[in-house]
Amino acid sequence: MNLDFWAESLPRTWGISGKLTRLDGEYDLNFLVEATNGKDYVLKVMRAGCAADLVDMQIKALAHIADSAPGLPFPKVFPSLGGTSLPELTDEEGQARLAWLQERLPGDCYAKVTPKSQSLILKLGRVLGATDRALKDFRHDGLHRDFKWDLMQAGWVGEQLTAITDPHRQGLLREIANAFTAVKPTLESLPKQAIHNDANDYNILIDGDLGEAKQVTGLIDLGDMCAAPRVCDLAIAGAYVVLDHPNPEAALVALVQGYHAAARLSPQEIDLIWPLLQMRLAVSVVNSTLMAIENPEDPYVTISQAPAWRFLENPAVNGGLMSARLRAACYMPVTDGADRIHAYLNAHRGEFAPLFDRDLNDVPMGPLSVENSTWPQNPFHMPLSEAAQVGAEFGPDWWMGYYNEPRLIYAEPGFRKGPWKASDRRTVHLAVDVFAPAGSLLHAPLSGRVEAIENRTGHLDYGGVVILHHETPEGDPFYTLYGHLDPEVCDRLKPGDPVAQGATFCRLGDATQNGGWAPHVHFQLALTTDGMQNDWPGVGDPDEMYLWHGVCPNPAALLNLPEDKVYYQPVNKDEILQGRHDHFGGNLSLTYDDPVMLVRGWKHHMFDEWGRPYLDAYNNVPHVGHAHPRIQAVAADQLKRMNSNTRYLHPAQTAFADKIMSKLPDQFEVCFFVNSGTEANELALRLARAHTGAKGMVTPDHGYHGNTNAAVAISAYKFNKPGGIGQADWVELVEVADDYRGSFKRVDPDRAQKYADLVDPAIATLQEKGHGVAGFIAETFPSVGGQIIPPKGYLAAVYEKIHAAGGVCIADEVQTGLGRLGDHYFGFEHQGALPDIVVMGKPIGNGHPLGVLVTTKAIAESFDNGIEFFSTFGGSTLSCRIGKEVLDIVDDEGLQDNAREMGNILISGLKELETEFGCVGDVRGMGLFLGLELINTDGSEGTGICKYVKNRMRDHRILIGSEGPKDNILKIRPPLTIEQEDVEMILVTLRAILGEVGDFSPAAPVPDHHHHHAGCGCC
Repeated sequence: MNLDFWAESLPRTWGISGKLTRLDGEYDLNFLVEATNGKDYVLKVMRAGCAADLVDMQIKALAHIADSAPGLPFPKVFPSLGGTSLPELTDEEGQARLAWLQERLPGDCYAKVTPKSQSLILKLGRVLGATDRALKDFRHDGLHRDFKWDLMQAGWVGEQLTAITDPHRQGLLREIANAFTAVKPTLESLPKQAIHNDANDYNILIDGDLGEAKQVTGLIDLGDMCAAPRVCDLAIAGAYVVLDHPNPEAALVALVQGYHAAARLSPQEIDLIWPLLQMRLAVSVVNSTLMAIENPEDPYVTISQAPAWRFLENPAVNGGLMSARLRAACYMPVTDGADRIHAYLNAHRGEFAPLFDRDLNDVPMGPLSVENSTWPQNPFHMPLSEAAQVGAEFGPDWWMGYYNEPRLIYAEPGFRKGPWKASDRRTVHLAVDVFAPAGSLLHAPLSGRVEAIENRTGHLDYGGVVILHHETPEGDPFYTLYGHLDPEVCDRLKPGDPVAQGATFCRLGDATQNGGWAPHVHFQLALTTDGMQNDWPGVGDPDEMYLWHGVCPNPAALLNLPEDKVYYQPVNKDEILQGRHDHFGGNLSLTYDDPVMLVRGWKHHMFDEWGRPYLDAYNNVPHVGHAHPRIQAVAADQLKRMNSNTRYLHPAQTAFADKIMSKLPDQFEVCFFVNSGTEANELALRLARAHTGAKGMVTPDHGYHGNTNAAVAISAYKFNKPGGIGQADWVELVEVADDYRGSFKRVDPDRAQKYADLVDPAIATLQEKGHGVAGFIAETFPSVGGQIIPPKGYLAAVYEKIHAAGGVCIADEVQTGLGRLGDHYFGFEHQGALPDIVVMGKPIGNGHPLGVLVTTKAIAESFDNGIEFFSTFGGSTLSCRIGKEVLDIVDDEGLQDNAREMGNILISGLKELETEFGCVGDVRGMGLFLGLELINTDGSEGTGICKYVKNRMRDHRILIGSEGPKDNILKIRPPLTIEQEDVEMILVTLRAILGEVGDFSPAAPVPDHHHHHAGCGCC
């Protein structure tokens, strides 16, 4: 291909000149033109013999869109110097070719963009809807043609199915073709208009830098335009949007919502989307199969089918519910007649037969919600013994459970929608529960017939269950379900049997009959059973309540109850956020762009108000896991007894001290119990000064030791920030021993000593100022400094210098102590160093406010100057029992070993990511104290990347932190209970998100992400 030949045509045809680069195109020549006037264009040179009316249609359609909807992202066409938009050029072989010049649009093709978020797909739907609205009045003879990509003509697929040799796949396509045939008359009754007809993932352009909201910047290649009902355009786009999307149903919903916002759809059109979408994919796979027969040497033809088959054969996609889902997403009745059913139920509220032999209006409600209930203790497993007692606090019988209530009692893996414990999960109750004595008789609220009856004997299933079919006077069907019954009903009734209003037709089962639960009925209403048949979900995904509120609305009317009595309203996160803004200081930070509200925890998982689970890979304070039963028991037991302070003797105090001392070198003999690591560090300063008589302190830069005045004064992470108090005269900073980014790198075998030698001038300065050296304080492994592991021997060398200057050495082990490092119980052990004071913080209380300082007898005696030291709740009986229990749990449950084993797996996986992704500059850590340094393409700190990854991990239900002077280090620091499944979730998710980052760097040139415009009709 002679680029210069075509470049020479530019000045004489369009009056521009520039560099040409070949772009992809199946039939035609496409060139990127980087013109000398500073603008970019796309030159399209059509194949010899290309029909002029086909290109003319595209050019006129673009002009029509520009006039009627100038804000839409379509390219402008530039006329030639002769005034025509479609001049004729002669190629190197003397053949005449039509050519046209377009504006180059920014962005990359949708196929290459990640993530394909619902907000982006919503925008795409709006663009497509607005485009169809703009094209409604466009007319051109070229729109009326016969070709295989016109969905109106897709019936040809049925005649070619023998090309699909796999019997299962052929049968699947035959079902799709038959469904298309069934809706064809409806489709043909709709008005036709001009449509794009090929909004595939290579004809859509997307732009937006990392972390910014992405925009649709182009909808290109009008070569497949035709006249058809506009719903065909939407279904075609939907066929590509769903492919390999992690949540294809949500993706399709977003597309349809966006389209509907721009061009209102009718229920009739919405019902056509699913069969048309499937038919488009059928056309695609059959066409590519036929092409493969003609071109057996081209492997791409069949490889390209894989995403379509993955979607068509995905059992998780419920096509039967799709029309209801899409209708609900567009705020329409989920089925024809739904409005009439609601009107009927509301009109007869109070007239239905009582479900039980008593009025339910005076029966109290008992919340089992995530925020109000602790059932079950383990939100990932509900044993039968616990299920049989659910709600026991509300009484032995006669109370009700809410509709729309998010609960954690649906704990088993069957309620998960993904492979991980923190995957999406069904939590929201779609019925009203009535808890009553086993054997209580139930009456039919209104007449109907038995639709289904079954004894479901699985763990925590329904036991006996009956579904009744009802109809309104107008003939609209609806259904009621009664679960947890005595299975004897299965011997008395069968499908089709009539049940009269008020008739006694079943009774409540006991825990041995009803799936294992406390006796109650699960009473549920459904307006359609399409896609559910007799297997109704009794619980919904909180992110799909737009659907389930329509399909299974509140059944209160059938119980003769007001809606509000049984409808649960979880705490409103927006109101809580506003209250936070109203009543708390602005410098009390919230993590994540969209804050998460967490109300329950278990081990290394937490749950928000809707029961969505999150993997906690960040919080070190719940050291042995959230809500540990042993700590619950100890705290409750001691609070039943007394809680007092260290002015009185109690064996818990000495028992706690003995347990701590058993983990430390013999020189440590004295404990001080306080309320936090901050208080312990404040006390450490007092001890150091009392023992040495000096004031000056040496500490590494960017350290953090607490939030009191003195603790902030030795925390450069705080005092050096804008608006900070600045460095005190008695504090000297030394460089953090960071051998990745610091002055001395890992290739230097003497780096530990060189970093330690930086302490010498700091000591000299303090002595020159007359402060002397009271001591050195450091996080043994600097955490806020970036999860730094100092080179071995660094602390030992520093301590030697400090001791020689008369100071004491303080090891802040708040982040690193108590077994978190796996190989070592404390960080100073790794360093081969022996501090004089060791500080521990809240992890030793697992969230209970507790701090501990341990030191030598000599230092303690120096502090014993006749002034009493007292901390009211430091060393309280409650605190001491909790603290000892935490240390016992670490031992009894092998959590230090678990930290080592899980940490090794994590580090190994993270190092693999380091080899795969250029944005991962360094992996460092030990046990469950890990850091991942993210960098830009120029090696600078990847602050923007880190923020993006942290927020995206949260989107995937993984909570991690970020640290470092430039906030570019991901901090992974979970409770010590984390399991291998969770480690795999972190690694799999992190790999996917790092893949979204690409070569982003604000310091580097923006890469050329322009889409290769395809030729007319090529896709």
